[in-house]
This record gives sequence, C-alpha cells and structure tokens, in this order.
Amino acid sequence: MMNSADASDASDAFGGADREQAARTNTSANSSNRPYLLLTPGPLTTSETVKAAMLRDWCTWDNDYNGLVQSIRSRLVHLATNTPERYTAVLMQGSGTFCVESVIGSVIPRDGKLLVLTNGAYGKRIAQMASVYGIATTVLDFGETEQVRAADLKQRLQEEGDITHVAIVHCETTTGMLNPIADVAAIAKVHGKTVIVDAMSSFGGIPLDVHELQIDYLISSANKCIQGVPGFGFIIARTEALAGCAGQARSLSLDLYDQWSAMEAGGGKWRFTSPTHVVRAFDQALRELEQEGGVAARYQRYTANQELLVNGMRQLGVYPLLQSKVQSPFITAFYYPQSERFSFEELYARLKAAGFVIYPGKISAADTFRIGNIGEVYREDIAKLLQIIEDECFW
Repeated sequence: MMNSADASDASDAFGGADREQAARTNTSANSSNRPYLLLTPGPLTTSETVKAAMLRDWCTWDNDYNGLVQSIRSRLVHLATNTPERYTAVLMQGSGTFCVESVIGSVIPRDGKLLVLTNGAYGKRIAQMASVYGIATTVLDFGETEQVRAADLKQRLQEEGDITHVAIVHCETTTGMLNPIADVAAIAKVHGKTVIVDAMSSFGGIPLDVHELQIDYLISSANKCIQGVPGFGFIIARTEALAGCAGQARSLSLDLYDQWSAMEAGGGKWRFTSPTHVVRAFDQALRELEQEGGVAARYQRYTANQELLVNGMRQLGVYPLLQSKVQSPFITAFYYPQSERFSFEELYARLKAAGFVIYPGKISAADTFRIGNIGEVYREDIAKLLQIIEDECFW
C-alpha cells in the first residue's frame, strides 16, 4: 500500500534541481492553465515556457524563422550522433505517422522489398503503409508481448535474399516494449540492408547514436521525449542514403527527398506551409532538454518515474504486463486488477477528476491499461498519482 511516508520518500528523492525546474515550469496538475497531467506517450504535458513560445507569430519566408529551422535541424543531428557530418535532419509536417510514411514511401525503390519486424500496432502500421503503396513487403511478427528476436531476423534474411530494407519500432507503445535495435541493425548491415527505425516514443529520452547503431533512417516526432507539441516530426537520415532517393517518392506532400533538398537549397525553407508556432515551441523544448542535462539526464528522470510507478502499483495489487528486462521507461501497460468490480472507465474518470489522464490498453491478448512516464512529469507527480489511486481504489 502507498502511505504518506512512501509519498514523502518519493518527494525527498525528487532532487533540489528538479524541484526548482518543476516550480519554474509549473508542473502541478492543478495549474489553472492545465486541467490535468497527461500520463500518455504523447501528446504529453509540456512546460509553461514551451506553450508560451507559441504566442508569437512567424512568417515562413522570414530569414529569422528559416534560421531557426536550420538551427533545429543541426541540433537534432547532434542529439542523434557524435558523427554529425554523415547525417542530416529533415522536418516534415503532420503527426509522427506522416513522417514514417514519408520514409516508407520515399526511400524504397520500385524494385525494393521491405521486411517489417512487428510486435505491436505501430509495426503493423508500417506494413500497412507499404501495402498501400504497393511495395513488396514481408512481415516477421513476434506477437504482442514478445521482444523482437535478432536470430529470427538473420534466418529470414537468409531465406529471402531480395529484401532490401528492414524496419523496426524501437519502443512499441502498444505495450511499452523496448526492442533490440542494436542487434537488429547489426545483422541487417551484415546482409547489406538499409535500416529504418521508428523511434517515435524513444528519441530524446534514451541515449543512442545512429552512426554507431548503423541506422540509415531514424524517425521521431516533436511531441514525444523532446517534449514539444504536436504538428511536425523529423527524420534523421544518413545523407549518402537519402541523396540517392530522388524520384522514388510515391507521394508529393510526403516526398522526403524533395523536402530535404528544398530545406538545403532554401536555408531552412519548407516546401509547403510549415507549423510555425509548433516549430518555435520545439526550439524552446530543445533548449529545456539541454538545460535539464541532455538525453542522459532525461532518461534518468523517465526511468525513475517508471520504477516508482511500477513499484507503487505492485503495492496496490496492479501488475505490469511486461518483464522489466524488456520494459521501456516511456509507457507501462498494466493488467486489470483481478476483481469483477474493476472498470477502466471508472478508474479513468476518477483519475481525470483528480487531475491525471491515462491511456486504455491496446492489445488483444489481455485486458490492460497504460500509464506514461514522459513529458513534464516528475517523481512527485507519480507519487501523487499513486496516492490518489490508493485513495480512490474501488476494487
């Protein structure tokens, strides 16, 4: 059971610097500008200063704005690798799914073949995109609760020598599963394949280096671990690979190569109207990531949030779906309590009334719900959530 001492201990563990950051950005779920705290995988709760950055209007043709875009592109590449000279960043309007589709529809040639490694809804979505575009596709499905196995990839590549591209989701937010992208990329590269990683829910929240991992295309979104707001996503691409994709796109708006070449030639100019306010908010979010101590510090905060959450839920008789060795620090799926009285709808309503919003489950194999640990969320917020769940416990 979560008692007042537990909550006090959690608050004490919440370091002084973090307390100052929380106070500065007004993380309280009872803020007049924030009716509830989003404990979701994104969109997520943002700082007041990120929101305030959207109060100014920007012209898409203005040199100041385009210079801001170029700065963001450069900083993203440096976040992604210690070998920035070999990579470039492309910003793309829309949700993260738009960015994934821009890669799938632009980088695979007409005679190419895609292998998608799936263990959740977002891997399956990649395969669906490829199908819509008429791209030759093969799927290696590991179910909903099993981690991708690199050995199975090796076997499939030996069986199907015509595969040219391999795609995998790093953190499958269907469950919170963290997949072994290092092992997958290493095997794919041994076989000469192009590697595509959907790092939507992980980039900016866990240390990685795309060059060391041999990733050709990494995809993420503004409204995830970098803690911006929805409206655009981005692709970190190996420049040499992207430069060979001219004329391959199956969409005008989502042509990744044309978007990149326009930004390169125009000094940050987008081909079509860009979400200027969202871009400005993202610039502020990148500044706040740096102020926090970078990706490593954010990973530590998210991990501490997740560990406190799981330990507290166990005390309340609610258990995680996944084993800890494959669990990401970004979102956690929990089994329903073993009680006929339990109703997710009632739990959701009670938590929302108390200032927290959580996520329903997304798998077919079990009844689950999910709680996110990312965004402008700190240990004291998780401790408060646990106390409310205990106080409101009706099962």
